[in-house]
Amino acid sequence: MYAVNLLIATILLVGVNARFVQQEEDYRYPRHLQFQHPRLLASARVRRQAQTSLSLNGDGSTGLGAKIPIVGNDKNVLSAIGSVGLDNKMNTASKGFGLALDNVNGHGLTVMKETIPGFGSKLTGAGHATLFQNENHNIGANAFVSKNMPNIPQVPNFNTVGGGVDYTFKNKIGASLGMAHTPFLERKDYSAMGNLNLFRNPTTSVDFSAGLKKFETPFMNSGWKPNYGLTFSRSFP
Repeated sequence: MYAVNLLIATILLVGVNARFVQQEEDYRYPRHLQFQHPRLLASARVRRQAQTSLSLNGDGSTGLGAKIPIVGNDKNVLSAIGSVGLDNKMNTASKGFGLALDNVNGHGLTVMKETIPGFGSKLTGAGHATLFQNENHNIGANAFVSKNMPNIPQVPNFNTVGGGVDYTFKNKIGASLGMAHTPFLERKDYSAMGNLNLFRNPTTSVDFSAGLKKFETPFMNSGWKPNYGLTFSRSFP
């Protein structure tokens, strides 16, 4: 009976909510964390600057993000965060809001609630930490857990957990590896990305990322596919 229910749920999630599945194929970070590298703007966070971003993805989708400081000092800042995701037809694919706590050393925590049209909602808790840092090298790690709450008959709530590591050289070029697991769907997602900063000044950053991603389930293996995007970030005093 469990196998039958799992198959029904998988068909519903893939068939009825294809847009959601497409949006979620890259589990390296939840989407609201993808709009900026957590360490590239670390000093801006400590100065309590508001931040906005625009991400253009290779599949034609777009992401908009914002972070507005609420309270903080020279060590930690608590901010309100929000995001809107658009599909390749400029329809709303997701929207969310939450809180982020950032530390001057590059550590941080976020909690976000997202609404996904045609699917339901998702609550995500995530964290990132700097493992090593000097004037040339930066190594970090991240992890998250998401509680997916579909508005689909006979499909219960289910969790996705994941994490990854990333490396940056002189805040200019870097790479990251990520993996996530959704036990209910018996699905695993993998990503391997390279990152390049194209432009940066005290208030603006333009970053390009490219790499490969894939997912595996008992019923399907996507194989490695190209994944790329361009992100514009802007901070305000």
